[in-house]
Amino acid sequence: MFGWTGKIIRVNLKNRSIKKEDLNMEDAKHYLGARGLGTKIFADEVDPKIDPLSPENKLIFMAGPLTGTLAACPGRYEVVAKAPLTGTIGASNSGGHFGPEMKFAGYDGIVFEDKSEKPVYLYINDDLIELRSAEHLWGKTVFETTDELLKETSEEARVACIGPGGEKMVLFATVMNDKHRAAGRSGLGAVMGSKNLKAVVVKGSKSIEVAKPKEFLDVCKDARKKLKTNPVTGVGLPTYGTAILINILNQSGALPTRNWRDGGYFEEADETGGETLASKYLVRNKGCFGCSIGCGRVSKVSDGKFKVFGEGPEYESGWAYGADCGVKELDAICKANYICNELGIDPITMGSTIACAMEMYEKGIVSKEELGRSLHFGDAEAIVDFTRMTGLREGFGNKMAEGSFRMASAYGHPELSMTVKKQEMPAYDGRGVQGMGLEYATSNRGGCHVRGYLTSPEILGIPEKLDPLVTTDKAAWLKTFQDLTAVVDSSGICLFTTFAIGLSEIAAMLRTSTGIDFSDEDVLKAGERIWNIEKLFNLKAGFTKADDTLPPRLLEEPLPGGPAKGKIAEIDIMLPEYYALRGWSEEGIPSEEKLKELTLDI
Repeated sequence: MFGWTGKIIRVNLKNRSIKKEDLNMEDAKHYLGARGLGTKIFADEVDPKIDPLSPENKLIFMAGPLTGTLAACPGRYEVVAKAPLTGTIGASNSGGHFGPEMKFAGYDGIVFEDKSEKPVYLYINDDLIELRSAEHLWGKTVFETTDELLKETSEEARVACIGPGGEKMVLFATVMNDKHRAAGRSGLGAVMGSKNLKAVVVKGSKSIEVAKPKEFLDVCKDARKKLKTNPVTGVGLPTYGTAILINILNQSGALPTRNWRDGGYFEEADETGGETLASKYLVRNKGCFGCSIGCGRVSKVSDGKFKVFGEGPEYESGWAYGADCGVKELDAICKANYICNELGIDPITMGSTIACAMEMYEKGIVSKEELGRSLHFGDAEAIVDFTRMTGLREGFGNKMAEGSFRMASAYGHPELSMTVKKQEMPAYDGRGVQGMGLEYATSNRGGCHVRGYLTSPEILGIPEKLDPLVTTDKAAWLKTFQDLTAVVDSSGICLFTTFAIGLSEIAAMLRTSTGIDFSDEDVLKAGERIWNIEKLFNLKAGFTKADDTLPPRLLEEPLPGGPAKGKIAEIDIMLPEYYALRGWSEEGIPSEEKLKELTLDI
């Protein structure tokens, strides 16, 4: 077996059975691994109509064929389940060292079924696999849980776990690994909590075989060289992290501000950006397994009321707690982000939900008595306090724990929730970056920026510069980016590599590692197949064309200033072209011809 290990683990949490199964190699060839293969297994075995928090939901951890190898940035794995926040197919990607360690133990993935009567964790040490009690860990934070489990098992092991957010089934709870890495979006940590599964601990000592070692090493060296010499992956991200984008998007007039109400420009963005983080609080940068970029931030706030030492914030969390909440205090942003990691909740949804509540308070929709305090835009203490309250479901945090859409809808104002398919949109205003608006509307997991990152050409000019304010050709660009991103997520490498390398390099790594003669076209077709199987799941779950849209604010309220002044998100222009390019009907349903072409069941 080359690239893949050829084995998965199936765990029934109710009857405590553990089985090793052979990997379906035909499926592996067509869906690659990680996101693709995890979704294929899930879609084959789970009814799309189930309640995401019911025992009928399954939870799948899946690595890719390049995970843990010498490929460029090969530290990624995927967690797949039906998502509590959205009801869509949920597939959330994470880095760190957990995914490679699972491969080193000899497994491509783990399928969890049903629900344990009492809290448990799964321990894997090569061929030893057993469920152990986690009752003594229930209620502990991510950091406490990780430390305890390393003491109980091995300091060389890797831990993926949930914190109180997952235990209390906060709908945007995360699965955390290596303490600060997260399968962060859509609430898959809540699925883990619903199953009374506290953690997965894995230690491996095996090697990953590749089909053509010399050729594989050569293509990997070439890819790594391109990463080192690229201005984004070789300079920008290592030096300033992803938060370098705060000032870039602000200058482009596309940084959503105060719950997307006040346009795409935050007056004090510079105080929250990557440059300021580097100068004031950065201890060092940090990379995942085999990473040559090192975009992670290890930061420390030594003075004041928001003292903290941990990782982050990244761009999205820095924006969600910063510009979106109108907060300029970077130390408070660092603290709030840390609490998200500690309790295991998604900072994008968390910050955005606080921003929504801020607007609701200022409009008189929610009272000071209900909140327990005032809640104005710019309140630095509030972002810290409400993050902790939400992760523990205390006070008004219990309502915030449902996400902004359900919270705002309970007060009769769903239009104040900046969500797509009930998931909060990240930090790019679709009025000022038209392609990203289409990406949000069509994303199979709800509002998401990493399913087809058109910010790369629209803002950064990679691989070529596109005008962010026009709709021309954006549908075609997005389809290609979505399909390629599915390949990247499924192969087990980091999406950031695509700033420097593309389809040809990724296909070459897959060919030489697996020994399968993938053409570039074969690989991209696999990405399209993955996108379509996700779409089919959502259609069966009850989603329709009406869900492929944006909040009314982006469709009806023009940006008040900046380079994109007067613009709305022109989804109505782009969506029909997008459907046609995908081979879907006018209602967004894949045609029989397209499904046959992709060898998908109708």
